[in-house]
Amino acid sequence: MSRPRILLLGGTAEASALARRIADDGRLEGILSLAGATRAPAASPLATRIGGFGGADGLARYLGANRIDALLDATHPFATGISANARAAASAAGVPGLALLRPPWREAAGERWVRVPDMTAAAQALGDRPRRVFLTIGRKDLAPFRGTPHSYVVRSVDPPPPEDLPAGATAIAARGPFAVDDEERLLERHRIDALVTKNSGGEATAAKLAAARRRGIPVVMVDRPPALGPAVETVDEVWDWLVARHAGTAALRGV
Repeated sequence: MSRPRILLLGGTAEASALARRIADDGRLEGILSLAGATRAPAASPLATRIGGFGGADGLARYLGANRIDALLDATHPFATGISANARAAASAAGVPGLALLRPPWREAAGERWVRVPDMTAAAQALGDRPRRVFLTIGRKDLAPFRGTPHSYVVRSVDPPPPEDLPAGATAIAARGPFAVDDEERLLERHRIDALVTKNSGGEATAAKLAAARRRGIPVVMVDRPPALGPAVETVDEVWDWLVARHAGTAALRGV
């Protein structure tokens, strides 16, 4: 019995949950694709490939050559290049596609957000008075913060190359989820008086916002880019879409 083949572009907690759902159910054949940005990705129950496809054209060829029946984009909300390629490739290959985008964070009572459109604006929003800043923006967006008057604590899953760090920055390599009390202790230990982060959403790294609220620390929040195509917010919604689309196949009819 042939099972529908699903290509899952992953790298997020939601992608991991979806991979487990596909593997545990057994009626779909899933392939997880990781860009390779993280040195030690979490293990997956699905067959996994690591590395790029060669742009949208390469991904379209992969979809056709591997008889992919659906493309799921569960990459990071700020991975706009990958998402654009996924949408273009799905269209070119005639493969249905859907994005899984977890909801963005919303400013809560007592929080002090300054919302900005990009990293350059985030660095400018810190002002000219020297501050002690906690940067949780990943390791690829540090350039606008170099040469500023501030001192930084930079946290990312993998440590940035030393030459990419702002001068004198402290680098912390850590992977969420993080607890609010631990985040508050980190802010206190490093004498943080401003937090800069992307509006990635999700629960794994949301504790820093609660910790900043407790300590009255302002947050410079970089707005996420808009979705590039059809998108849902939860694993359950993706699953319903998959089942509805493939309900007519022998695998999902159970025959």
